[in-house]
Amino acid sequence: MSNKLQELTDRLYQEGLSKGRQDGQQFLDKAKEEAASIIEAARKEAAAIVDAANKEAQQLKVKTESDLKMASVQTIAKVRQQVENSVITKAVAEPVKDAFADQSFIREILSTVVKSFNASNPESACLDVILPEKVRKELGEKAASQIIAELGNGLEVSFSKKFESGFKIGPKEGGYQISFSGEDFAEMFSEYLRPAARKILFG
Repeated sequence: MSNKLQELTDRLYQEGLSKGRQDGQQFLDKAKEEAASIIEAARKEAAAIVDAANKEAQQLKVKTESDLKMASVQTIAKVRQQVENSVITKAVAEPVKDAFADQSFIREILSTVVKSFNASNPESACLDVILPEKVRKELGEKAASQIIAELGNGLEVSFSKKFESGFKIGPKEGGYQISFSGEDFAEMFSEYLRPAARKILFG
């Protein structure tokens, strides 16, 4: 009797143990599957993050290169413009300044302009002439007025502090004035010389 009881106990123990082992193995296998799934998901997520970071880095690189290229082009253009302006200013400024310091040169230009307003009868041209204030100081108002009187009876002279050399002229009734200042001539010559200077400097 005791042998049968022992056998039954051993059999139940073995069956329970076997069942426990099976359940434990199933649980372990399931846990391994879930762990593998979690690891795979983490790997995919990490790969996606790395991929996104690489794309963002590439976009930043392209943008930075583009910005640097644009900045370099603008810098080169600005430097070229400064060199060009410097060369042209040096070539034009002094000669124009010297020419406009010569009152006989100014008188010649003024005479030509006055005659052009009324070519058929220059003496009757009714014009206002504005000279720089410094001309009055250098020559005296009477002498400056005499110079104007020599050019025609219809001319009236006044003086202005707004420009340094040359003159401005226009009809007495108003409407417009034409400026023949040193600055105007310098600008005109500069624009004329600019294409040639650019070609010489930069090919």
